[in-house]
Amino acid sequence: MSAVLRGVRTLSGAPSFTSLVTVLLLAAMLLAGGAAYEGFLSLQVMLNLLIDNAFLLVIAIGMGFVILSGGIDLSVGAVLALATMISAWLLQVAHWPPAAVIATVLLLGACFGGGMGAVIHYFRLQPFIVTLAGMFLARGLCYLISIESITIEDPLFVAMSQTQLPFLGGFLSPGAVVALAMLAFAVWLAHYSAFGRALYAVGGNEQSAAMMGLAVGRTKILVYAFSGFCAALAGVLFSFYMLSGYGLHAQGTELDAIAAVVIGGTLLTGGYGYVAGALSGVLVLGTIQTLIAFDGTLSSWWTKIVIGALLFVFCVVQRVMAFRTKAG
Repeated sequence: MSAVLRGVRTLSGAPSFTSLVTVLLLAAMLLAGGAAYEGFLSLQVMLNLLIDNAFLLVIAIGMGFVILSGGIDLSVGAVLALATMISAWLLQVAHWPPAAVIATVLLLGACFGGGMGAVIHYFRLQPFIVTLAGMFLARGLCYLISIESITIEDPLFVAMSQTQLPFLGGFLSPGAVVALAMLAFAVWLAHYSAFGRALYAVGGNEQSAAMMGLAVGRTKILVYAFSGFCAALAGVLFSFYMLSGYGLHAQGTELDAIAAVVIGGTLLTGGYGYVAGALSGVLVLGTIQTLIAFDGTLSSWWTKIVIGALLFVFCVVQRVMAFRTKAG
């Protein structure tokens, strides 16, 4: 019995403990939903979790990189909205070809994020303040383009919105496929590349990383550029999903992304986490929304309440684990 208790204690003290808890929590929620609601565990309902949250998964991937580096990015939701506005304006007013629009939006998102990263590094400013300013700037730029929603009628965007790709007897949207491909690329980038090793080193201890000769400044700038790119890509996917650009799109999405990353097992202090955990975190949030939708009697605000409670619990668990690690 004592050996079992020691094993449990060792597991609970491991950094991967929260990731394991997230997977078990997701499985428990799915099983509970399947027992309570007929059709909850049907294949298409599960695939809809990916379809409806593809844009959030892409944003969470970028946010995961930023948090791994020891930073935070509050601008991603506003950058998503700005990406939808720029896409809609270029398509409907300037009549650009859709491929050029998508490339331009992605480039602007990466430059926006990289600019914030440069300010954070060279001026030694807190990421919270810089990205908060970026959030206000991006939202303001949305309303310089238009204060009204701009409908997207481009044939390519409409086709991407309506296309259903067969998958295991169900279907996925092109946006969901792009999100999964982005996740696979991000996993490789974080865990199997020199940039990923530098990312973890900077997040673990920036001073030690600099002493080892790592390019701390370049890494931080690239991390925020990657986050801006992901936010812009999420904006493109959201444009496919909504077929419109609007300055009020994705309000509060940055908080959902942070919640997904933390629930997925990434430490807020940086230096530890699994990029793939963003998927489990997003699926947990999507499952909560689906459970409430299947119930039909609860207000949608219960989604925020439950997510807030989960985030609080995971943050407390992370802090307890950090204390135990220092004590050990």
